[in-house]
Amino acid sequence: MSSKFSKILSIVAGLIGLIGFYFFVRVMQAGDEAIETDAAVQDAIVSPFVSFAIFVLVATAIIAVLFSLGNLFKNPDVLKRSLISVVLMGVVLAISYSFADGGEVYDSVGKVLKDGEAGAVSRWVSTGINFSAILLGIGLLFFIVDFVRSLLSK
Repeated sequence: MSSKFSKILSIVAGLIGLIGFYFFVRVMQAGDEAIETDAAVQDAIVSPFVSFAIFVLVATAIIAVLFSLGNLFKNPDVLKRSLISVVLMGVVLAISYSFADGGEVYDSVGKVLKDGEAGAVSRWVSTGINFSAILLGIGLLFFIVDFVRSLLSK
């Protein structure tokens, strides 16, 4: 990282810290009770603080994605491995979706849960559960293989 870029980054981080400290001081001056009970105080103090936090979060996410994509395009081998990984995750997702059940969801007494009707939402929830279980199984398998390999190498 260049010295100039490092200085700019330090200044931006310092400004974000100062703005955050400003909001902290305003919240402390208003007090907990006033913030909890008075809507005008909430609008004047809490809303700008939340907006600032959302802005920082979105900016950080965008910067992280842009730098990640930039590094991927600079390194074709890493890009190739990443695309293969994304395709493999898509295959696992397709397998999870094919085994997913889109039926109704019942509680312990046999009544259909609220928003538990059969359909696409139920199927995607089941897909997420299956997807997690498959990834858990793959991770556990790799953990066991690595553990046995480390035991045998000693």
